[in-house]
Amino acid sequence: MSNIQEAADLENNVAISARRYEESPFIERTNSSKMVRGVYAGRFFAMYLGEDYIAKYWCLRQKALIFDVPEKPIEISGPDAIPFLEKILTRKIANMTEGRGYYGIACTPQGGIFMDGVVFRLADDRFWYVQADGPFESWLVAHSSGFNVTISDPRSRVLQIQGPASLDIMNKASGGAIDETLRYFRSGYFDLGGQTLYVSRTGFTNELGYEIYSVAGQTDHIALWDHMMASGAPYGMEFSSTRALTIRRIEGGILGNLTDIDTTMTPFEAGLSPFVDMGKGDFIGRDALIDKDTRPCLFGLTCATETPAAGAIVLDGDSAVGWITAGVPSPTLGLGIGYVRFHRPADWSGRTLSMQLPNGSLHNSQIVDLPFFDKEKHIVRGINRDIPQRPDI
Repeated sequence: MSNIQEAADLENNVAISARRYEESPFIERTNSSKMVRGVYAGRFFAMYLGEDYIAKYWCLRQKALIFDVPEKPIEISGPDAIPFLEKILTRKIANMTEGRGYYGIACTPQGGIFMDGVVFRLADDRFWYVQADGPFESWLVAHSSGFNVTISDPRSRVLQIQGPASLDIMNKASGGAIDETLRYFRSGYFDLGGQTLYVSRTGFTNELGYEIYSVAGQTDHIALWDHMMASGAPYGMEFSSTRALTIRRIEGGILGNLTDIDTTMTPFEAGLSPFVDMGKGDFIGRDALIDKDTRPCLFGLTCATETPAAGAIVLDGDSAVGWITAGVPSPTLGLGIGYVRFHRPADWSGRTLSMQLPNGSLHNSQIVDLPFFDKEKHIVRGINRDIPQRPDI
């Protein structure tokens, strides 16, 4: 099952029982008659608000946006938390220090990607895994036999503050406590408007940014929202649906579980080899990965004449060699961009191939390495603080 969020999906709606999924605790402040809700990890989120999402995109790149996102933290705690996570995830966990975050992948026994997300070490025997879309809590419980661990849902909702002004906003919101010393993929507890909350320097946009994690029953969500909006107002921060986030995450080469990666693709095929530690010892899927081809099958595609659409076929001559998993317009590049998943690994980067859209039209396209720009990740790490100019103004 894919979680597609392309332009055509913004008006592709069906009625569904609201009790089936979790509503946002911030909905009192974010609700709109124009809101199109999506469902992700069993939670509603604002996929579209009827806004000019290109204008929101440039607010993200030049100032800051706040997103109410549906990422779902799951807590893993207990004496066996470390050996359990070593079994579940493909990278070594034991050497994590408190306050550190790691991007972590969980594989199926067959070596396919079941889940990706970020794991944080909150204490010696307490971790949070902030999962993407999919039933990861059930997966953890199913593999916990023989381990002295507790798998629980803290019912945490995540706010993302993303964009070049995010450091100034978080500094103001925390009374100066959050500054440059909180480095990329680091985290800790901070006072935000009189409430103690967990904050990480991470996000889903490859812009400088932070994530704030609430806890149900402990956090006054409306007070937190109002405090963050007041802190961001002097810096031009606006609330946005996830449409601008989706555009920026694809530009930044961030993959979506169940959309761009899934159980039929190994981490190697997804280009995620750096996050697989074959020497750390046993983990679910390791035996299956030993003899797998380590070359990637997932690349970027750019097109000057049309925006790639999910399901579009990529042709090498008359032969179908791959398909588009997701596509968006790139305001920074002035091109249509998307991810192409090839049927087999090869030297695809640098090739000119044809993209056949669902309407049958053909478009010359370039195959490129990911991400589409800022390949050294200087923006998200705060090394490059230049404010980009909107090319059409």
